Amino acid sequence: MRFKNKLIVIVFICIQLPAILLAQSHKHSVTVTSPDKKLVVQIEQTSLNTIEYSFRADNHLLIKQSKLGLESPNNIHWNKVINSSVKSVWKPVWGKRKNVPDHYNQIIIDLTSYQIKVRVYNDGMAFTYEGLTSEREFTEFNFADNYFAWYYNGERHNIGPEKLSEADNVREPVMVVKAAENSYMAVHEANLESGEPLLLQPKKGTTLFSVPSKNAKAWRIVIYGRSPGDLIDSHLIELLNPEPAKGADFSWVKPGVAVWDWRIDGAVADGFKYEMSLESWKRMVDLASANAMKSLVLDANWYGEEFSKESDPLKGGKVEQVHQIIAYGKQKNVGIWLYLNDVGGKNYPLEKTLKQYGDWGAAGVKYGFMQGSPEEKNIHTQHITKICAENHLMVDFHDGPVHPYGQMRTWPNAVTREFCQAQLDARRVFQPKTFVTSVFVNMIAGPIDMNNGTFDMEQKGRVDNPMPVPSTITAEAARTLITFSGATIIPDIPENYNKYPELLKFISAQQQPWQESKTISGEIGQYIVMARQAADGNWLIAVATNEDPRSLRIPLTVLGKGSYKAMIIQDAKDADFRTNKVSHETISKKVSSSDFIDIKLAPGGGACILFEKEK
Repeated sequence: MRFKNKLIVIVFICIQLPAILLAQSHKHSVTVTSPDKKLVVQIEQTSLNTIEYSFRADNHLLIKQSKLGLESPNNIHWNKVINSSVKSVWKPVWGKRKNVPDHYNQIIIDLTSYQIKVRVYNDGMAFTYEGLTSEREFTEFNFADNYFAWYYNGERHNIGPEKLSEADNVREPVMVVKAAENSYMAVHEANLESGEPLLLQPKKGTTLFSVPSKNAKAWRIVIYGRSPGDLIDSHLIELLNPEPAKGADFSWVKPGVAVWDWRIDGAVADGFKYEMSLESWKRMVDLASANAMKSLVLDANWYGEEFSKESDPLKGGKVEQVHQIIAYGKQKNVGIWLYLNDVGGKNYPLEKTLKQYGDWGAAGVKYGFMQGSPEEKNIHTQHITKICAENHLMVDFHDGPVHPYGQMRTWPNAVTREFCQAQLDARRVFQPKTFVTSVFVNMIAGPIDMNNGTFDMEQKGRVDNPMPVPSTITAEAARTLITFSGATIIPDIPENYNKYPELLKFISAQQQPWQESKTISGEIGQYIVMARQAADGNWLIAVATNEDPRSLRIPLTVLGKGSYKAMIIQDAKDADFRTNKVSHETISKKVSSSDFIDIKLAPGGGACILFEKEK
């Protein structure tokens, strides 16, 4: 018996050894670099059915050997590699800038049963699987060291900074990793066509994260930057989404500042009590019209109680008042958005409802409280976005939406979503540190609706959430510029905005589409300095800090040639987000691109700077 067992073992080894040696002798590898040669992705077949990749940036290994691929009934058969390069320019309908370089090197690895497509840009890498639908993917992100990371955390403060090895539960993207003072990464996905949205499963005690998402057809991406602001400024996510269908016209999409009726309810000014009804709406439209703001957003309950199946989104509640305010808005060149709850969206014919809103002349739809699994919500979000586009409606998804993954390229009407904790929402407020964390994490995914810009810092008498705002008034105004959104929705009443004309002028000057955007400086959870060039050519800079006071020197290299008149609004010496929220000062000075501006920020404070070109 012992001899037979040994014989069987020897025969088994003899049979298997040629196959093993054959596999080892036919290992394949390929290297693809970014156009500027500073990013390097190496992919190799390390065993019969295993393919791994590594990622280097600026000569530093950041992601060590990590698995790629899909679960397949067939063995891997590395057929060939197809190389290509693209160098073009994307001109979005609206976005962070008017001209976006689209420059990458690409390889397609043909594995017979499916293909792995890899693209490397100057600001990151991406890969996707094509030709096979598989429930399970092998994708890993095995980081080269125990770096610090931050993560999306729903409508709460972000998770992090947290050592990679300390993550003990599934994490949601965006995942931001700080590898060094001049080395940052963001892990997310792009163009989620179908399947479960991206999740990241840590292996406790290690730096390894796998992808448990099922049946996903999407790009897996790693954005790279030498500062956290580089991650915000990247367009890699949008570029991995297809352009609109040939012949599609989105010239009707009008991004910009919008006023809102939800937070005005209960406010009193000069003997007038604001409500969510026609007379209050007219006052809001007048404010928008006088300050070149694009629209008014009508929130929940205009067609009846939003969670009631009896509330008809075409016939219920204040529908006649809605017709009147849409007509009034047209006279004033102000569009009207209409809220639609998921209950109304699913208990009444959705296509008919959205077509009717378009026929009424509405400008957009704010869709709230969508129910279902993440995969189901993604499918429904795609469906709603498409129908809205067909009816010339912009769209904003709220209350736990599917994360942005670049949809704004294919569907420019997808202007924003509440992929964050919005200010004064859910009957709570967020602290200054949350803002200067979320803009470096959540905002990487795409446009977010955070509802900053209140000027009544106490909110007394408000029906929904009469809580003091933990910010200074200058920070509230600054956040409207810092936050990237195709609908910058501000929550206060006309009287409060008119009380502070310089700050109102700063908000009014935010004319989209942006010609250019640049994160000048910042640190995650600490502070941010953002510059944007408006459609009229004027530049704006906004600054926000966490709970700590801060002094910053801001270079003005973003400005073009010539001189500019700078209106500088900053916290006064006695300002503090806890005790003196509204104290601020305004100064004017003549500047050029060779100058700098010194700013002092109060705890929880901010600064707003408007540059007007001198003729």
